[in-house]
Amino acid sequence: MRGLFAPYSIETKDMAIITLHAGAGSSGKNTWGRRSAASYERELTLHRATESRLRQALAKDEGLLRQKNEQLEQQEVAGEESDHRLLNGLQLIVSLLSLQSRMSANAETASQLAVAADRVATIERVHRRLHRLDGVQSVKFKNYLEEFCRDFSAMLTTGKNPERAIVVHGTEVDLPAATAIPLSFIVNELITNAAKYGTGQITVRLEESSCSGYALSVCTNGASLPEGFDPAASNGLGMKIVRSFINQIDGELQTGRNANNQGTRFTVLFA
Repeated sequence: MRGLFAPYSIETKDMAIITLHAGAGSSGKNTWGRRSAASYERELTLHRATESRLRQALAKDEGLLRQKNEQLEQQEVAGEESDHRLLNGLQLIVSLLSLQSRMSANAETASQLAVAADRVATIERVHRRLHRLDGVQSVKFKNYLEEFCRDFSAMLTTGKNPERAIVVHGTEVDLPAATAIPLSFIVNELITNAAKYGTGQITVRLEESSCSGYALSVCTNGASLPEGFDPAASNGLGMKIVRSFINQIDGELQTGRNANNQGTRFTVLFA
């Protein structure tokens, strides 16, 4: 009668596993089947070759990752250096304009140079405020908007155009920096567009939204957007920047008119 028994495994000193198969031969006596040493050598050689290839692939991937990290660090340093040079350049322009204003013998020219110096100084403050969020964890965003819009309003308001004020309404919201930084650039672009194409007061509103977490809107008086305007189809650089940052925070952009059915309203919905 032919009998079958479960395989029997043993572990060698070098941690290799050898499986032995027990069974009954034709004579009825137990016999043991054993793999040859050569077969284990071949299998071990294959495993070592596979391990070598995996180590080489891992080393290559680690090298590529280090290279990408170095490139990102270089880009970050270059960006910081560029911002630093820009701010220094703006400060230098302010100093030169102020100096020319004080040296000018013509009162009207001196006044115009002083106004220009104030404008450039405001641009420098706005740019610096946009980058003040770098490295922070969270931001009280309504307070940030008020300070930012105060600087921006000073840049827009002149003696000939005193009504270009920017007002901020809404509730205080504590936002993570990963959301607040893109939103600050979105607001900058939307206010720039409102100042360029709209008239009168610009209103920025931050409030809770029933359909999403929060809603940030920028609205102005003046001509309304044409019917069927699709911001996703706009080829303007400003709208491309806005869409890019909105995608970064998984937000949504809505357009429409103000409550009085006049002017233009851009609303960013985000969580």
